[in-house]
Amino acid sequence: MATEVCQLIAEGRSRLRPVTDQPGHEAEILLAAALGKSRAWIMAHPEERILDCEATDRYEAYVTRRSHGEPVAYVLGEKEFWSLPLEVTPDVLIPRPETELVVEVALTHLLRGQQARVLDLAAGSGAIALALARELPRITVIGTDISAAAIAVAQRNARRLGLANVQFRTGNWFDPVAEERFDLIASNPPYIAASDDRVEPAVRRFEPHGALFGGTDGLEALREITGAAGGHLSPGGWLVVEHGDRQGPAVRELLSAAGFAAITTHQDLAGLDRCTAGRWPGRPGA
Repeated sequence: MATEVCQLIAEGRSRLRPVTDQPGHEAEILLAAALGKSRAWIMAHPEERILDCEATDRYEAYVTRRSHGEPVAYVLGEKEFWSLPLEVTPDVLIPRPETELVVEVALTHLLRGQQARVLDLAAGSGAIALALARELPRITVIGTDISAAAIAVAQRNARRLGLANVQFRTGNWFDPVAEERFDLIASNPPYIAASDDRVEPAVRRFEPHGALFGGTDGLEALREITGAAGGHLSPGGWLVVEHGDRQGPAVRELLSAAGFAAITTHQDLAGLDRCTAGRWPGRPGA
């Protein structure tokens, strides 16, 4: 029997209320995806009667998965980042808006038209690498990740977006680029402390722990990156790393101890410390 859009949304809202503070919004997103429509269409046609049983079955399946706590991005297999539609699977972190700050800061240190080489460590879905490759077509971007499954997702995203100036390699941190140097290194590494009780239960349950948690204090990966980055940066090159909102002072100390200069911490839209950048010495005239 045909069901109206508004009824489907109401049913979804009711089932999703225990797991999200935006049950109606998420129900609209899930129904739009199930129908192959936009959310705007859903909102503009509340009285539309849905005759497609397969679509309503898909919606039911989506709502069921979300009602069990699974993030919407994994349910739909896609998340937008830097206006790019990216495939996401449980093998990769769901890209966050906060990580776009890493891209913004990196772009301030790369000249448009420059034939620079850029490295993205812990690339995951490829979000940072792909955003930079899209913004600056003349640069060469390499992304590395220890997870072969994550690299496969990133490679599919690169092909889907038609970006030929980016490649992804499997391996631990700098191992896949052992003899190479770059003009900029960017990373969103695992930086959550194992004991951090602010992590949402759904994040702990569904997202890959190896991409989230950075040891007892959350700085394990950041220590490794800052300590080794100088050996892979050209003189005057930049390192830009994302970190936790309470880790700015510690990350600045790590960069300073490693020999970086012009160290600056940048805040996200909420006014919280989110990423820190430093320049490797040797720029002519510096």
